[in-house]
Amino acid sequence: MNRILIAEDEERIASFVEKGLRANAFTTTVAADGDTALDYAVTGGFDLMVLDIGLPGRDGFTVLRQLREARVTLPVIVLTARDSVRDTVAGLEGGADDWMTKPFRFEELLARVRLRLRTAARAPEVTVLRSGDLSLDLRTRRARADARTVDLTAREFVLLELFLRHPGQVLSREQILSHVWGYDFDPGSNIVDVYVRALRKKLGAGRLQTVRGMGYRMP
Repeated sequence: MNRILIAEDEERIASFVEKGLRANAFTTTVAADGDTALDYAVTGGFDLMVLDIGLPGRDGFTVLRQLREARVTLPVIVLTARDSVRDTVAGLEGGADDWMTKPFRFEELLARVRLRLRTAARAPEVTVLRSGDLSLDLRTRRARADARTVDLTAREFVLLELFLRHPGQVLSREQILSHVWGYDFDPGSNIVDVYVRALRKKLGAGRLQTVRGMGYRMP
């Protein structure tokens, strides 16, 4: 079942899109502002995002730009009241996969969602993630750093994969907890710090950076 993120601050439109997608067997989550939309989108927990441009907080253009800068390849369909050629070109050149203007017919949106999901499914699957001389083979679940094999626990593997999929991006402890441990965790726990220290020992110095007050990133 495909998971769709709906980034829309107009409750009436968000509800309309959500009901329609759920009626067609999609799982949906609504984000009513740009900050929440970006936080959800970078987790890797969605197959496609329907993105409004006029979001409070970060606007849709900013969300899209920061997603692509972080090398997140999540397909994005922009759904907006803006219909100028300049905005359309800016969105598509900024990394949007499709652009629809409001008002719209749900049947057309549904057709575009299905098309983008089919296109994404045909894309070659990445089996090895790399950052410099660090690599992680997703099939064999083996890591290599400085030409040596690194043994990882199951949690360390998922944590390293998360960092490698978001190079240069600061990941908060809450984002890491949610992705690696799911929602069954104590937000006051220091387990993220413990696992990051363990990964640093195994991978070598300089692989993971602490950003004070914000979280961790892989440069």
